[in-house]
Amino acid sequence: MADTSVFAALADPTRRQLVDWLAEEGSGTATGFANRLPMTRQAVARHLQELELAEIVASEKSGRETRFTLQSQALVDASLWLDRRADAWDRTLARLKVHLE
Repeated sequence: MADTSVFAALADPTRRQLVDWLAEEGSGTATGFANRLPMTRQAVARHLQELELAEIVASEKSGRETRFTLQSQALVDASLWLDRRADAWDRTLARLKVHLE
């Protein structure tokens, strides 16, 4: 099963936006993202920390800044889990349809 921390981390729209930007841009800093969001650098850093705890992003210190990059494995695992659940529901609904007909 996928780690529930991935789903908890992605439940927040700001964190989903950060993931989208990292997917598009490759990497970024809390300061850079804070310039595009209506929140402080510290608030963005907390969101990035939550994503890092869920293993969705990794961080690397670069001078005074910390640079974040997307780590795809946690997202791949979550996607595979969702696919299996969708397949199970499809089979269940198909059986129900046969039963009702």
